Amino acid sequence: MATQTAERLDQQTIDTVKSTVPVLAEHGEAITKRFYQLLFENHPELKNIFNMANQKKGRQQQALANAVYAAAQYIDNLGAILPAVKQIAHKHRSLNIKAEHYPIVGEHLLLAIKDVLGDAATDDIIEAWGKAYGVIADAFISVEADMYKEASEQTGGWIDYRSFKVAGKVKESEVITSFYLKPVDGGKLPTFQPGQYITVKLDIPGEKYTQLRQYSLSDSPGNDYFRISVKREDETPDKPAGKVSSYLHQNIGEGDVIEVSAPAGDFVLETDSKKPLILISGGVGLTPMMSMLKTAAAVTPDREVHFIHAAINGTMHGLKDDLKEMAQTNSNVHTHIIYDSPTEEDIKLQSFDKEGYIEGPWLTSIAPEEGDYYFCGPEGFMKAVNSFLKEMNVPEENIHFEFFGPKGSLED
Repeated sequence: MATQTAERLDQQTIDTVKSTVPVLAEHGEAITKRFYQLLFENHPELKNIFNMANQKKGRQQQALANAVYAAAQYIDNLGAILPAVKQIAHKHRSLNIKAEHYPIVGEHLLLAIKDVLGDAATDDIIEAWGKAYGVIADAFISVEADMYKEASEQTGGWIDYRSFKVAGKVKESEVITSFYLKPVDGGKLPTFQPGQYITVKLDIPGEKYTQLRQYSLSDSPGNDYFRISVKREDETPDKPAGKVSSYLHQNIGEGDVIEVSAPAGDFVLETDSKKPLILISGGVGLTPMMSMLKTAAAVTPDREVHFIHAAINGTMHGLKDDLKEMAQTNSNVHTHIIYDSPTEEDIKLQSFDKEGYIEGPWLTSIAPEEGDYYFCGPEGFMKAVNSFLKEMNVPEENIHFEFFGPKGSLED
């Protein structure tokens, strides 16, 4: 990727793009907000691909602004942001973003830059960004082409969407329900890496556009089904109810058919490590962790594993039976359950280990510094965990995390 950039971009173009870094730092979100406005005005059919809930929250605009800013910073060495490119490419592959979409995006990004910056967006800047975008787009297209090839050529693999029947629907808590999915065609399922997700495609009555949502696979690979465990996003004063999660909970039952993409994602368990494994989750963030836990127990039965989960209380704690069974049948698995507001029943049954929140000294007391740490949950939860791990001097290469939705930041 770095070589490709050096060959295709002259020094003047590189210098011009890098000169816009301070401007992008100041106006990046305004540019990306305008970009999406123009894109959807001229190509409303693309609303069938984008998660419009993330659009309303501003998360997608912020994520794109960060990506554009990083591309400008490293335009002379795109290899430096290859991990970020691959992470985005996984999401694109899962959503079936294709090469033909990139020219449309590029056209509207340049229009947005010119629209927001006005006279400051000189012809030289627009021309330089046009050239740079061509190189960046080609890098994404190349990476994603390899991912499409891998997804389709593996045993049981496919491209685009495949019809799955709901073979089972299990209420895991007051807000989390598991769906067991089997292919309608009766064919084989591909393997996947623990921690990966699938995209669910729904046409909801009354909704103008197709709804796509990505859900982590919550069971280990190697079964004749995929399992997703979906939290119902209820309406609050700050946000409306989740369209897709509510529809799945209320309207999709056993025997119904939904469309699903092949597994994707780069937040995956490193199964060849012998270090202690520490899995930390908050709320529905335990779904990829459960897949990792089951896989680790099967593949590395001698590896020390700590599963730390935080929930409001027992009524909101999903996959409890799975977790209890894993701890009872695997002597190397140690569970640590934290409830913020335990119920009387929780207290009576002694079904948790700590009341309140995960705290740095407590985490230090149970988790080895030299372990491999994986964590997932609400953004505030993840920021706190990340801060604790830094205080514990856990090496950065041993810290792995996943955002549900567009990538955010763990820094305040």
